Amino acid sequence: MSLTFRGPDLVPVSFRVNGNAVRVAVEPRRTLLSVLREDLGLTGAKHGCGQGTCGACTVIVDGHTVYSCLTLAIDCEGKEVRTVEGLTEGDVLHPVQEAFIAHDGYQCGFCTPGQVLSAVALVERFPRPTEEDVRREMAGNLCRCGAYPNIVRAVLDAAVKED
Repeated sequence: MSLTFRGPDLVPVSFRVNGNAVRVAVEPRRTLLSVLREDLGLTGAKHGCGQGTCGACTVIVDGHTVYSCLTLAIDCEGKEVRTVEGLTEGDVLHPVQEAFIAHDGYQCGFCTPGQVLSAVALVERFPRPTEEDVRREMAGNLCRCGAYPNIVRAVLDAAVKED
C-alpha cells in the first residue's frame, strides 16, 4: 500500500505490517496507532489511555511488544509490525486466540487484541512460562472486566500447545 505525499511536513516511512510492505507519508509526530487505524484500516489496536498505561494499543514490533500510542510511526522505518489482524492464517486462529476463546479470556473485548499480542510475544520468548512469568509479562495490559485468571490460564494453555 502506498499513500500520496502531501505537503512539506510529511515524512515517507516504509515498514512491514503483518508481512505486507507499506509506505506512508506522516507528520513526524504521528503515532503508530493512528497510522494503523486511520491510514491502514487496522482497528484491532485500540486507543485507550493514550499514555502507555492500559495496553489496549499493544502491537509487536520486531518481536517486542510496544504501546503503539507512544510509538512514533517514523520510528518504525524498516521494521516488522504485527497486529492482531495478522495472527490468523486463513480461517485458522493462532493458538493464543484459540486459548482465549477456550478459557473465556475476554469479556467486553476492548483489551483483548492487546492482551493477545502480549501473550503471543510472551510464548514466543518463553516457550514454557510459569504463572509468575505470565503475570509479570502481562502486567502492562489492563482489563477493566477482570478476566485476569482466565487470561493467565489461556496463556499457559497456549504456551503448552505452541511448544
